[in-house]
Amino acid sequence: MTIAHSKLTAQGQISVPSEVRRKLGVGPGSILEWEEDGEKIVVRRAGRYTSEDVHKALFEAAPKPRTLEELKAGVRQYMKTRHARR
Repeated sequence: MTIAHSKLTAQGQISVPSEVRRKLGVGPGSILEWEEDGEKIVVRRAGRYTSEDVHKALFEAAPKPRTLEELKAGVRQYMKTRHARR
């Protein structure tokens, strides 16, 4: 099923139609991968990792849930030590 059409310029450039950009979740600066699949060329968004995927890869166990007061106290303590006069 065809989603949209693009036209190739003399310099070999194409515009990605808005419907395709929306489906791929891409915008300015996004990297697209072009892959050969038999008689087809497949275009996909490169780097499909979310910040949640990266976090799960870096940290095996989920952090201990903290209250808002605990978070605020931690920020206050960090700011005191970071910006204390020496």
